[in-house]
Amino acid sequence: MNDQNQTNSWKRMSFKGNKVWAQIDIKGDLLVEKGTVLIKYNLKQDYEYRVKPESLNPEDQAVPAKKKSGSPKSSKKAVETDLPDNCIKIYTDGASSGNPGPSGIGILLIYGENKKEISKYIGMATNNIAELTAIKVALEELKRVDLPVRIFSDSSYSIGLLTKNWKPKKNQDLVYEIKALMDKYCDLAFIKVKGHSGIKENEVADFLATSAIKKDPH
Repeated sequence: MNDQNQTNSWKRMSFKGNKVWAQIDIKGDLLVEKGTVLIKYNLKQDYEYRVKPESLNPEDQAVPAKKKSGSPKSSKKAVETDLPDNCIKIYTDGASSGNPGPSGIGILLIYGENKKEISKYIGMATNNIAELTAIKVALEELKRVDLPVRIFSDSSYSIGLLTKNWKPKKNQDLVYEIKALMDKYCDLAFIKVKGHSGIKENEVADFLATSAIKKDPH
């Protein structure tokens, strides 16, 4: 308790229907700096997000999974069911402000209790390039190719190009680079998820991607 008198603390709140931790001052008020508040989905995570205080709501306004509409609940159940043992789960997303425009990628890697987040600005690109680049960077990040890997993406474009032998009219080099990386893995599959449907891990990847755009050095 003494530490809280000297350092900032955290308060449980709701953001986009998900429970988050928001930074507060010693008085218990939201700590607003330059018009934004620092939040985390998990206090142990490395990456932090800044959101406008008006985007935050009381914790009891978070939407419990059992009270959501049928599709988000069934989607969550579907994507987490029948996964192989020792499976590495990867949630990827890409975002572009302008399409083309300043773009970023977001990646959430999960293996057992271990989690790693990647939020990276990739320069000027289209949304499709950002989606593909997120998958490429995620595969490059993994050290183990002998474990089952499941990539969760809300990009029908990316999954179609990489798994259904669609003929890429654009971004051919990027697609071929990703397929070359995929060939190194003993057991790799993509799972389509619905974007912005309450799947927490996908929302985190989305936030990492959109936050990365703000890292534009210009």
